[in-house]
Amino acid sequence: MTDKLTSTRFDPFERSTGLRFTNRGLLQEALTHRSFVNEHDDPDTVDNERLEFLGDSVLGFITADMLYRRFPDVGEGDLTRLRSSLVRTESLAELAQTCEIGPTLRMGRGEEASGGRERITNLCGAFEAVVGALYIDQGLDAVRGFVMPLLERQLAVVLAEQLDKDARSLLQEWSQATHNQTPQYRTVSETGPDHEKTFTVEVLVGEQSLGSGQGRSKQSAAQAAARNAYANVRAAQQ
Repeated sequence: MTDKLTSTRFDPFERSTGLRFTNRGLLQEALTHRSFVNEHDDPDTVDNERLEFLGDSVLGFITADMLYRRFPDVGEGDLTRLRSSLVRTESLAELAQTCEIGPTLRMGRGEEASGGRERITNLCGAFEAVVGALYIDQGLDAVRGFVMPLLERQLAVVLAEQLDKDARSLLQEWSQATHNQTPQYRTVSETGPDHEKTFTVEVLVGEQSLGSGQGRSKQSAAQAAARNAYANVRAAQQ
């Protein structure tokens, strides 16, 4: 049974995602935290934990299938690590925020007062529950249409992060093998207002500057510098 608010309360979520549930009761269940059930003595009010269980499996399958087809030459271990990065709690919580799930969740007053709408476990669980509800409502193809664009964007982020880590690791391996030294990262400038700073970081081995990079944080600038430095090292070796 859906409550009297169901006809309007989930409209922002459906507009944000483009989803239209045939059975809106499933959507209501997917977006109902157990704290809401605990505060309402209504046998027809159900929390989203069973749908979360189902959605977790559906999402895992779709992610594995996407990676298997996308990377035909990648081994099981690397595929497993990529899948884990895409469906980890933090990643799914980010997707939930993209879908405006937090403001739409039905939850108890105590849970909401303690920051429940921003809690990553709540967001992740609700996102998985929405996937489970959509699977029941419209089938696997509809779930693919919903999650694939989100997973594609998340995959690009994961691969970029992996590239950053690889560049720093490769640069360190080269530096230690060639110079018996570890690269040092030095912030050379900070520009812009406090809320919108741009950092420039330089990579040095001893006194030699190998490259530099910019970013909105010192970490992202250092990662950009590592990519630039390693590209310079590779070019000098050719």
